[in-house]
Amino acid sequence: MNISFETPDKINGLLTIVVEEADYSKDVEKTLKDYRKKANIPGFRPGMVPMGIIKRQFGTAVKADAINKFVGEQMQQYIRENHIQMLGEPLPSEQHEQQDLEKADTFTFKFDIAVAPEIHCELSAADTIDYYNITVDDALIDRQVEMFASQMGSYVQADHYEGNDTIKGDLRELDENGNTKEGGVTVEAAILMPSYIKVEEQKQLFDNAKPGDIITFNPRKAYPENDSEVASLLKIQRDEVAAHTGDFSYQVTEINHFQKHEVNQDLFDAVFGKGNIADEQAFRAKIVEGLQAQLATDSDFRFIQDVRTYCEAKVGELTYPDALLKRIMLANNKDKGEEYVEKNYAASIKELTWHLIKEQLVAAFGVKIEDADVKATALEAARAQFAQYGMNNVPEEYLSNYADEMLKKAENVEPLLERAIDRKLTVALKDVVTRNEKEISLDDFNKLMSE
Repeated sequence: MNISFETPDKINGLLTIVVEEADYSKDVEKTLKDYRKKANIPGFRPGMVPMGIIKRQFGTAVKADAINKFVGEQMQQYIRENHIQMLGEPLPSEQHEQQDLEKADTFTFKFDIAVAPEIHCELSAADTIDYYNITVDDALIDRQVEMFASQMGSYVQADHYEGNDTIKGDLRELDENGNTKEGGVTVEAAILMPSYIKVEEQKQLFDNAKPGDIITFNPRKAYPENDSEVASLLKIQRDEVAAHTGDFSYQVTEINHFQKHEVNQDLFDAVFGKGNIADEQAFRAKIVEGLQAQLATDSDFRFIQDVRTYCEAKVGELTYPDALLKRIMLANNKDKGEEYVEKNYAASIKELTWHLIKEQLVAAFGVKIEDADVKATALEAARAQFAQYGMNNVPEEYLSNYADEMLKKAENVEPLLERAIDRKLTVALKDVVTRNEKEISLDDFNKLMSE
């Protein structure tokens, strides 16, 4: 066996493997002997089938498998031992020639390998990068209190409609004379939120409505571009909406007004657990603690993005083996075709550049990722997910079990691993570069993130 590797331009590699009979013959013989022991061929007792018959039936396939296995192992070993920074997977070279497996004993295999361009990205105190400290002011705390009060709010019956109230009533289709249509659509206890009606003329029909009032309105006109909304209200199929474009009567039976929860002990207990918060001052202090942790995470996220932008500019435009990478991309997306590759290639190269830079930074600053780091990242994701629904006092044991379930799903592992790397790299880089710290409000920070 002989292996050679050529990179005339340092990014397009050609790996050539010459396989000789001695490299695969023992594996072939062993496999064929195993086949002979198990072969069940009419006219021969088990284990007594002549080897000539076994070779004629299975020899070529076994030989091909043995050669493919040998080539794969030797190729991976060579790439690993020679520290070739390969992009994607090797592809059979366009220079490769067809070979006769049955007649030949020596075979030559050629593979095209995309090699990563050389990158030099060093960071030190000489590099200055912005870091945004998001301020927790009274207005932000007030908004958080308001959010908790809304999340824990409830509906109470009202004597007239206003704002974002919900109305319940009986809905009946009318004929052209304004009478209840015989055989028409009837929905009892139909629920409406007039504030969601798109057409102002129809929305105003519900102003100051009271229980017992009968309102004539047109659902199709109320939601002119949303057949799904009309179908849901009338309890019909979407394709039936066109047959019910006339007026309907709506007799109001109940009006429910959403009332925010009072800022009291019940709210404190609901948000942070019973007995943990004694008064509103402690409630606001606990909110500040949570906001600071959350906003620090947001600041770190922005910081690593700014590190990326800074490093990309520092590295400059890199030269990639574009034709080969497009072949690899196409091979991985055969069902999407060349148009997909052309459309997404530039974006994939941008991501690839950052991946290579990040790999170099991770190595330079000794960032190591353990299972505990990935679990901690999953816990952070779980905690944030529950917090979105106002659940801030979820027991740690429950969060841990939820995080474990997240990690059982293969599609979650890679993103969580990348996030864990980003977290530890951020911690390392904050102590390496010079941070240009800036105070910023949450609103301004959100504007910055949306740019």
